[in-house]
Amino acid sequence: MTQQDSGQNPKYNNVNPNSKFFKLFLAYDIFMVFIIVFNLFCLGMNFFLMSNIGEWFFNTIHLPSVLEFYRTYLHPWVITTEAWFIIFLITELAVRWLLSIVQKHHARWWFFPFIHWYEILAIIPHLRFLRLFRAGIIAYRLYELGYKVIPDNIRIKAMFYYSVIMEELSDRVVITVIDGIRHELETSSTHKKIIHDLVDHHRELFTITLSSMLQESLAKALQQQQPVITQKVGIIVNQAIEDTPELTQLLRLIPIVGGRIEQQIQSIGQRLGENISAGLIEPFTAGSLHRPNENYQLIAEKVSALNIDNQYLEQLVESVVFESLEAIRKQVKIKQWQQTLQEYDQLDKKSVR
Repeated sequence: MTQQDSGQNPKYNNVNPNSKFFKLFLAYDIFMVFIIVFNLFCLGMNFFLMSNIGEWFFNTIHLPSVLEFYRTYLHPWVITTEAWFIIFLITELAVRWLLSIVQKHHARWWFFPFIHWYEILAIIPHLRFLRLFRAGIIAYRLYELGYKVIPDNIRIKAMFYYSVIMEELSDRVVITVIDGIRHELETSSTHKKIIHDLVDHHRELFTITLSSMLQESLAKALQQQQPVITQKVGIIVNQAIEDTPELTQLLRLIPIVGGRIEQQIQSIGQRLGENISAGLIEPFTAGSLHRPNENYQLIAEKVSALNIDNQYLEQLVESVVFESLEAIRKQVKIKQWQQTLQEYDQLDKKSVR
């Protein structure tokens, strides 16, 4: 086992690797990994040798006397050793619990058994395989400290298969939940009340958001287009005066100054149209993003206060919800581990070449 100088986890920076206390716990962790693996190996071999398959195997290789010797003399010793090992695990767990209470490792004294649940369950004979969790956690802690307990290729494969298991489990849970939600929406009408409650709860936030959007987009657009709008309105008013035959005929009755008066009326009308349009636009260009215009706030309040008890609106919301759930379901069904496996295969092929 070697130590990596640069691979140590930052959370262990305060640990002194040269202290006797650290070396003692390091030796204890290594001892626990060894004894757990050895214990599980002995139990596995005992299960094989006491099974019908083991009997068939030794009969096949013509060594039934060896099997008989094991079953007569060694099997009772394995059972006794397992009993003593369980007592050792219980004692060791109780001591560590006591130390965690004294040193206040957790916020509450009773947190320890919940955090180390796998160790408690591993005491049960039928759940002995959970002892591997303890060995794996110790090995991972040693790895974080910078010690290469497990070769990199084995560690990478173990992490890959761990991610495969966790992804498959989480995918099944998420898909089941999504299917349950979809079934509930299709067979029950309670979701309508939920939608109404959500909308009512977020009306104020919707008002703030809508007024900010109007201030950010519409106010800027009106401010930029204000000269063009006022100019076009003035031109429209001027054209409207020109297209009024009654006024033109009336002014022509006035000799000499009739044409001059007509031009002045057209000019005044154009300026009047520009000033009116500018006056109408000006209130909608005031304000800022943090303090929206009062007109936009009023518009947003009226829109957010709309009654959503509408068939078409409910259908729209249901359609959005169903499509969102289906999109999430499709994304969850994508096997990320298969893509990772393909990348590994491609790297292996390149390394072979």
